[in-house]
Amino acid sequence: MEMRELIAKRAAVELTSHSVINLGIGIPTLVADYITDPTITLHTENGMLGVTAAEPEKIDPLIVNAGKQPVGEGGGASYFSSAQSFAMIRGGHVNTAILGALQIDEKGRIANWAIPGKDIIGVGGAMDLLEGAQKIIITTSHTANDGTPKIVESCTFPITSKRVADMIITELAVFKWNGDIYELIELVGDATLEEVQNKTEARFKISEGIKGESFCSEK
Repeated sequence: MEMRELIAKRAAVELTSHSVINLGIGIPTLVADYITDPTITLHTENGMLGVTAAEPEKIDPLIVNAGKQPVGEGGGASYFSSAQSFAMIRGGHVNTAILGALQIDEKGRIANWAIPGKDIIGVGGAMDLLEGAQKIIITTSHTANDGTPKIVESCTFPITSKRVADMIITELAVFKWNGDIYELIELVGDATLEEVQNKTEARFKISEGIKGESFCSEK
């Protein structure tokens, strides 16, 4: 399975019935392909509840998600203004937000809206989702394109929020926030503990059942 699909499929496992889920741009949008529970409702911050995958023969260019990708309408789908949509987020009515990230540090903070010296399209809804959603799941490749770790000791890119991300899911590992540090709770696919340690800059705890030292040494 392709890396992005593998991450998305694993993230879908974390979703609970009768919940409202916001999917960010990139890998998070793929999570929709692995949701089989009809009680889960997808939300997009540009103003829609009841998002589904767009059927190729029924694509409407005016019905898109926050990433400007065509989407479909589920039964009972509703539309509203961007202001109302963000009121839902800020009011705590989104149960889970699945977001991408450029970096995540060992304090649980993420950077996903700007790279110094590079133009950006816009901040989007990440700041509001990090503050307003009840649970935050980060889906991202374990390293950047140049091979540098994305899970770092301290973010060098501008942080999006001081809110702690509850989970990190990569193609190598699943981490869960455990009080004051991330805990490695699962190795993904054929990944080894040594590989995760070598590609992770931040300290993390290793769950019982995964062989290795108590903490990853700082790089």
